[in-house]
Order: sequence, then structure tokens, then C-alpha cells
Amino acid sequence: MRLGEWGEAQAAALLRRKGFRIVAQNFRTRYGELDIVAEKDGFLVFAEVKTRKNDRFAAAREAVDARKQERLRVTAELWLQGHPTGLQPRFDVIEVYGGPGTEPRLVHIENAF
Repeated sequence: MRLGEWGEAQAAALLRRKGFRIVAQNFRTRYGELDIVAEKDGFLVFAEVKTRKNDRFAAAREAVDARKQERLRVTAELWLQGHPTGLQPRFDVIEVYGGPGTEPRLVHIENAF
């Protein structure tokens, strides 16, 4: 299993433990990809998952720069066009540190941008 796939599975499990319902995963368009779309308490959460073996070089969230945020916004708008929900959209970032065969360290940053 790729590191990224493992990280996305860990992030989805975290969201389920927190009471979120996973609506979609890996929604792709020519503009970008939504890792996880989930809902809870009137929010539709577009969660960007960043997986790293460790944070010695930098925090995983730092990879979600302004350019990446704009691509996520455009992709989320496209998702909403095909899946109107009436829920308040929100962008979260979930950092996953570790790898297959290890206990992950997860950091869920709500309303990240």
C-alpha cells in the first residue's frame, strides 16, 4: 500500500471515530482531487490529507499552499454543482505522520483555510 493511500485510510478512520459520515473519497477533476468529503453537524467538509513519515523537515500542512487551496476550492465547487447538499462547506487539513505497520499520529485542523 502506498504511503498516501495508507494516510487517507487513517484520516477517514479518524473522521468516522469523530462522528463524520464519509460522503466521497478521491473525487477527481482536471483541476484537482478531493481526498475526503464528509459531513457532520451541518457542515460539508472537504478534507485534504497530507501524509509524511515524520515532521522533521516541515509540517505536512505546509504543502497546502495558496495554489493548492485554490485548486481545492475549484474542485469543491465542481463537486457541489453535482451534489447540492445545503450544508455549509468547510476545508480541513488532516496531517498523518507514520507509515504502514506503525501507529499513526494524526492532526485534524478544522476550517484550515
